[in-house]
Amino acid sequence: MLTLKFIQENKETVIDRLKVKNMDATTLVMKVIDLDNLRKSTQNQLDNTLAEINNISRQIGILMKNGQAAEAGQVRQKTTELKERSKELGISINETEKELNNVLVLLPNLPHSSVPTGKGAEDNEIIREGGVIPQLGDASFPHWDLAKKYNIIDFELGNKLTGSGFPVYIGKGAKLQRALISFFLDEASKAGFVEVMPPLMVNEDSGFGTGQLPDKEGQMYHVGLDNFYLIPTAEVPVTNIYRDVILESSSFPVKNTAYTPCFRREAGSYGKDVRGLNRLHQFDKVEIVVIEHPDRSYDTLELMVDHVERLVKKLGLPYRIVKLCGGDMSFTSALTYDFEVFAAGQQKWLEVSSVSNFESFQANRLKLRFRDENDKKTKLAHTLNGSALALPRIVAALLENFQTPDGIRIPECLVPYSGFDMID
Repeated sequence: MLTLKFIQENKETVIDRLKVKNMDATTLVMKVIDLDNLRKSTQNQLDNTLAEINNISRQIGILMKNGQAAEAGQVRQKTTELKERSKELGISINETEKELNNVLVLLPNLPHSSVPTGKGAEDNEIIREGGVIPQLGDASFPHWDLAKKYNIIDFELGNKLTGSGFPVYIGKGAKLQRALISFFLDEASKAGFVEVMPPLMVNEDSGFGTGQLPDKEGQMYHVGLDNFYLIPTAEVPVTNIYRDVILESSSFPVKNTAYTPCFRREAGSYGKDVRGLNRLHQFDKVEIVVIEHPDRSYDTLELMVDHVERLVKKLGLPYRIVKLCGGDMSFTSALTYDFEVFAAGQQKWLEVSSVSNFESFQANRLKLRFRDENDKKTKLAHTLNGSALALPRIVAALLENFQTPDGIRIPECLVPYSGFDMID
């Protein structure tokens, strides 16, 4: 979340920048400032009251030492009144702080100055494109037909076992999943990312730390009895490894990668865009997470984009990289690049990765700080993450783009992992 100091000193900037995210934040910003001023004023009253109590206590001690018990008793009555006043002020501060935090978490992260204005995906800016879109003509089929033809993904069985959006991968379909996961993890390791295997459920503090709570509470599966949440992405547990941590600046960049299943309710999703693998409630993803020095986070963001671009190139998929406009960005992001691949069977672009810089927004929630070598004062770190990659739409594009009359070709980079070069 945004720091109170920044909001107090840059209220007009906050209001102006959030307009790029199509939000009129004037009321919220002014309420934050008013509540913060009230908190400070009340704290000042409490400090003065406590100081007065201390002074009176010293007076009582002197009076008692001088044998003036009656006078000490009179002064002690004032101490009782002041203590009651200090108790009331303490309660008021706690109530104000609670209200202040409830309002503060409603403010999204500020978009970077390069973020284009716009309301939705149609206003995103295409940065670059690569690969060749296959021309398959009338002989092409969408992946859900191919999955049924070659018996590699069973959507109906998944519906029987759990419900819509929980497919069952079979035979070479399951092996292709495993091949992609291993390939992505190995490529991340080569790029210097340290692999971790985190829990698949997190507590409320973790959900709050990366911004899923309270913003996306309705999109996460909640385990009510234990008050845990199934993770929507490995970003949540991996980034929270560094919650309440102070790093040394010499440790930057801190780079982690993780494979996990991901769980999303996708409430409100419907229609043709959810067919097949296009939108699932459970899917596999390899994530990359970086904790970085603020001076270098945008250079690191470009390196992460380059890493994801190498992956889609090696898979031989036509792709484009888009910079999200303000209206299409997440609550927590300062700058996001999406990767889309073209799926020839559907004749459409599918999003397969988001690579984002959150600057200090998550770090402030996480209390993730660092200390420079020559400066004892701690500062907020920057956090970044990216999908590298999410599997469902990658699988959809692979099946559709590499279909032939004889079967589905497997990209050369995956053959050592899959053990086969054709699904037939």
